[in-house]
Amino acid sequence: MSTALEISGLTKIYDNGFEALKGITLEVETGDFFALLGPNGAGKSTTLGVVCGLVEKTAGNVKVMGIDIDSAAYEARRQLGVVPQEFNFNQFEKVLDIVITQAGYFGLTKRQAMPTAEHLLKELDLWDKRDTPSRMLSGGMKRRLMIARALIHQPKLLILDEPTAGVDIELRRSMWAFMQRLNEQQGTTIILTTHYLEEAEQMCRNIGIISRGELIRKTSTKSLLAELSSESFILDLITPSQQPIDLPSFDTQQIAPDQLRVTIQRGQNLNMIFEQLSQKDIHVRSLRTETNRLEELFVDMVKTA
Repeated sequence: MSTALEISGLTKIYDNGFEALKGITLEVETGDFFALLGPNGAGKSTTLGVVCGLVEKTAGNVKVMGIDIDSAAYEARRQLGVVPQEFNFNQFEKVLDIVITQAGYFGLTKRQAMPTAEHLLKELDLWDKRDTPSRMLSGGMKRRLMIARALIHQPKLLILDEPTAGVDIELRRSMWAFMQRLNEQQGTTIILTTHYLEEAEQMCRNIGIISRGELIRKTSTKSLLAELSSESFILDLITPSQQPIDLPSFDTQQIAPDQLRVTIQRGQNLNMIFEQLSQKDIHVRSLRTETNRLEELFVDMVKTA
């Protein structure tokens, strides 16, 4: 299989002597949905900044779809779409104009870009807002606008840096449904950084973990999660319970009358919890993981490294 991103011996040393990247070597195959994980300051953003041309590397080589980012920077950039963490568009510019303007940077005229722009904005539920100044959009809409802008020139590799931070659950699910179609139907390679476990677990097939400027692990998501023996969930209950809730076979703790912590072991599943709660006429409004399992596993790996 061909390689969408090839990083070899990537090093970044800042003027103050801090070594942010220490010879990272990484390959992401074409068509993959890949998660790049690690705590703040580990080197994720620096690595992606080099790939995107926003950070100047000290040493090493980077190729995007087989194109060297140094010797053929523009050609490599055409293969790449980037959705950064921060909103970085003109807040007074209209939605459609933002997308069309981005197309112009890649040599596309308005007439050439309009069919793709319309398709993307409709897919991302923004077409009705096309003439709205971007400052009038909600946070979730702004996130989707950045995705549309990143895809207007139809890149083969899409980088998503915390794309759903601050987005509610419903919008997050719709965004990921769109990303799945993009990856599976159009073959777009996607690289994701996230702190949401469910995103990496449900969306990404492979994972790379960075620690202190080094790539310490690259494996499949399934293999990595199989190393975890337990996971804790926080359940928000519809009806508060004044009595302690006991669930056989599960470690439970009543945090508040309407909130319960439940720890499940390998081999158990959430359906078993819901069945036991239902038998007690207790219903769940929402649930979330107490901690990011991938980061928890990452911390354990760092301790033993």
